[in-house]
Amino acid sequence: MHSARKLDRPADRTEGTSLGGPASVVETACPLDCPDSCTLAVTVRHGKLLSLDGGRVNPVTNGFICAKVRRFGDRVYGPDRLLYPAVRKGRKGEGRFARVSWDEALERIVDRMRHATATWGGEAILPYSYGGSNGLLTQDSLDATLWRRLGTSRLARTLCAAPTGTANMALYGKMASVTYEDYLHASLIVLWGVNPSTSGIHLVPYVRQAQKNGARLVVIDPRTTPLAKAADIHLAVRPGSDVAVALAWHRHLFESGQADRAFLDAQTVGTDRLRERASPWTFERAAAVAGIDATILERAAVLYANVSPALIRCGWELERNRNGGNAAMAILALPAVGGKFGVRGGGYSMSNSASWNIDKAWISAPEQHSRLVNMNQLGRALTELKTPPVDVLFCYNGNPVATVPDQRRIVRGLEREDLFTVVFEQVMTDTAMYADVVLPATTFLEGYDFARAYGPLSLQLTRPVIEAVGEARTNADVFAELARRCGVAGADDPEGELDLLVKVIDQLPAALREDVRAGARPVPPFGATPIQFVDVFPNTPDGKVHLFPDALDAAAPAGLYAFQPDPATETYPLALISPASDRTISSTLGELPRPDVRLTMHPDDAAARGLEGTDVVCVFNALGEVRCPLSVSTAVCRGTVSLPKGVWRRSTHNGFTATALVPDTLTDLGGGACFNDARVQVASVAQA
Repeated sequence: MHSARKLDRPADRTEGTSLGGPASVVETACPLDCPDSCTLAVTVRHGKLLSLDGGRVNPVTNGFICAKVRRFGDRVYGPDRLLYPAVRKGRKGEGRFARVSWDEALERIVDRMRHATATWGGEAILPYSYGGSNGLLTQDSLDATLWRRLGTSRLARTLCAAPTGTANMALYGKMASVTYEDYLHASLIVLWGVNPSTSGIHLVPYVRQAQKNGARLVVIDPRTTPLAKAADIHLAVRPGSDVAVALAWHRHLFESGQADRAFLDAQTVGTDRLRERASPWTFERAAAVAGIDATILERAAVLYANVSPALIRCGWELERNRNGGNAAMAILALPAVGGKFGVRGGGYSMSNSASWNIDKAWISAPEQHSRLVNMNQLGRALTELKTPPVDVLFCYNGNPVATVPDQRRIVRGLEREDLFTVVFEQVMTDTAMYADVVLPATTFLEGYDFARAYGPLSLQLTRPVIEAVGEARTNADVFAELARRCGVAGADDPEGELDLLVKVIDQLPAALREDVRAGARPVPPFGATPIQFVDVFPNTPDGKVHLFPDALDAAAPAGLYAFQPDPATETYPLALISPASDRTISSTLGELPRPDVRLTMHPDDAAARGLEGTDVVCVFNALGEVRCPLSVSTAVCRGTVSLPKGVWRRSTHNGFTATALVPDTLTDLGGGACFNDARVQVASVAQA
């Protein structure tokens, strides 16, 4: 244990004194679900948080942080913070709880899990979590060991990045991609389905500096984002049409003779099949599907073909629909066909989370072959599974009522009187309101973890910089204790957080382990700014780019590089999107006060419905409705309306959010969520 305490580096800096004694500035890192993983400088006094600012250990984030994290103290000490274990006293969803001891809370949970296992087997327990804002200690460590030993149902964690991750793995084996620093070397930057101004803000200055250096900028997004306003070309495509646009670019590269045949022959397989699938996609056809001007689409494709170094930033917004996996395949294949690799500032940017070659060997139990539940269909699992039913739901590291499709069905499932729900959480979330037992969790400022950036290449040890609030406990401590009480703890299992920390560090790759122990900033063996096909190469079995994997062609409902038509109908003609905002990180911080959540609609669509910016509207489809004020703006393209991602139920007029309108259908590849396939109608509340 003592060795773990020695990892408290760098030393605290004591600043000037004021009423209450000296304040110290302690450095840690932000693990929340954002590509950047900022170094933080946290000012504390007597174990209490005073303020959060940017630290300078990470040279990319270098001293500035987003406004979201700057407000994190409002979560730590806010009125919604869970301070002690509690059990439900009122109706499910009513939010009335009575305080109990940790011992009583854990015994209730263990007793119910034993009952479920004895009655139906371990699959009647469904652990539900998502690790976007969690590192190596707080997700898939002692929790995974517990669930595997109990033989619980498994969770397919496909809420985000599943289609893009599937495409990246199939094409390149998740080869490390271009990092922020090398955007300065690009002559053309394509931002496809990504808005760094709200998620990944440290990319913005690199893009703007590249523009000052002479780089051209193309933005492909149904919204007019801040960088779209500054772009040379903005293609405001309809949600779900990105695959058609990308295939039109491929067709142009092949038909104009600008495909890099030498590279394709030497480094790829499946080129002819890709060309065959792209062949029907003329600029005119793709533009009609995407709702854009064919001339401008052609101009963007010609620019990409002719300019080098050219860099595509493939975002996650483009995957959130029925064509999401094929869109990612087509976009990520463009640098291979266009010959954009092998030069600094050329290639693609995707997630770099796999760059550290960490295999989580500390999970000390084998994966089980138990029932697999797709997390995007939680409502279906809670209301339809019978053999066995979900008897115990253990929810942690997530808030599915606010973030998962088909919100109303999830709520119906959580209202089941025969369902025993545990929520292990920092604050009283929309999901925690339905718990039978709530357990208070620490925030990242109150425990150890590893923060992995997936934009820049950065891995930082986070450490507790303030005292735990109330009776909050870390994930590792709680899951270690549950394993002991369930009788499945192994003799060599870590006993809690500090023991786990030492074990994880001991099992990291050697070079990485030594850097962490020395308090240095780790860099992968290939460096912090790799050039694709110079410093890093595909991690596929044969080392080649697989442009047409047969297994994916067989798995996709309509085949690889297929376009499935828009699900809009005459009754529900508008595409509803729910992009990230400057208020939340997924749903984290959604409890904080905010201005009215508004539906954004194009002026032409508003006028066609007799709506004005002062109206309160009803957004509805067959799944439900959301009532909120309207904002009329050209920030979204015609035929598309927008509600922010991560909104809590308290922030709308009728207590439902965008996910109430999202079907629980799955993407073509990877089993991801089809958030942007929600098709709706909008009317004033007076007319509804």
